[in-house]
Amino acid sequence: MNIIVTGGAGFIGSNLLCYLYEKYPDAHFLNIDKLGYASDLSYLNSIRNSNRYTFKKMDIVDREAVRDIIRTYKPDGVFHLAAESHVDNSIKGPEPFIQSNVVGTFNLIEECRQFWKQDDNSWKPHRFLHVSTDEVYGELGDEGAFSEESPYAPNSPYSASKASSDFIVRSYFHTYGMDVVTTNCSNNFGPHQHDEKLIPTVIRTALKGEDIPVYGKGENVRDWLYVRDHCRALEVVYKEGKAGETYVIGGDNEWKNIELVRQICTILNQEAPQQSIGDYQNLITFVTDRPGHDFRYAIDASKIKRKLGWSPEDAFSERLTETIDWYIERYQ
Repeated sequence: MNIIVTGGAGFIGSNLLCYLYEKYPDAHFLNIDKLGYASDLSYLNSIRNSNRYTFKKMDIVDREAVRDIIRTYKPDGVFHLAAESHVDNSIKGPEPFIQSNVVGTFNLIEECRQFWKQDDNSWKPHRFLHVSTDEVYGELGDEGAFSEESPYAPNSPYSASKASSDFIVRSYFHTYGMDVVTTNCSNNFGPHQHDEKLIPTVIRTALKGEDIPVYGKGENVRDWLYVRDHCRALEVVYKEGKAGETYVIGGDNEWKNIELVRQICTILNQEAPQQSIGDYQNLITFVTDRPGHDFRYAIDASKIKRKLGWSPEDAFSERLTETIDWYIERYQ
């Protein structure tokens, strides 16, 4: 079995590759990654020398390169995670998000369609799993949760580009009968996440004794999902999900940003105390909110729980502490 993982040197992709590699000893994995600023091949040191793992530096915006790798590698399935993903960066410069997330997704799924569709209009065995975000649904008020039935209402260039990619993938099921599944997940946390994201930013700035920046008043609410729980969900959707369906994935774990930041500071006080700083919470600084900052996200993951038997397993407090310890070692 040949499996392609796009964006496999990124946060979720590297965790997924290591997870799948251990679970499927008979499979070969090809990691496609352009090695942008948020990629790091060191995350894959444990498998880099294996004859079951291959890395290809490539940008999926390059249509000819995508065509060549699909026809050379002959994948049985694709986990498509490659994406530009930082909202702030999409506000500063949206074009890379349109190129990577929209054009790149089209290039990949179209070349897969041409390879998997046979001359007699039958299909070679295949599956295309498209990994997306809950941000495509916009924002919530104080109550309610996103489900697979929620209307799309993206509010940033990033979420708009991901919404566009979702619709492209959906169309390939309804138009061509291609075996595709889509997932939309809540905020992930865990090892390998890039420094620019909230949790690493809090840890990094705190350890340096710098101001810990919090947008607005920190009242925005996010649902947090441990990355390995997400990997298990992607595995079960790939194996057992119904073609053409979408599955939203969440951690049942809502936190106001300010409360999460304070919790991280409390753990840092225990794990990496600094006498010159005292309580890391003293470093919290409120900064001007970003444009179009969605107030709240929450996920109703009852479909994947009911249909596929998945649920988050990991205790948040334990995994958050483990994550903080990983970053302490990384930064110090």
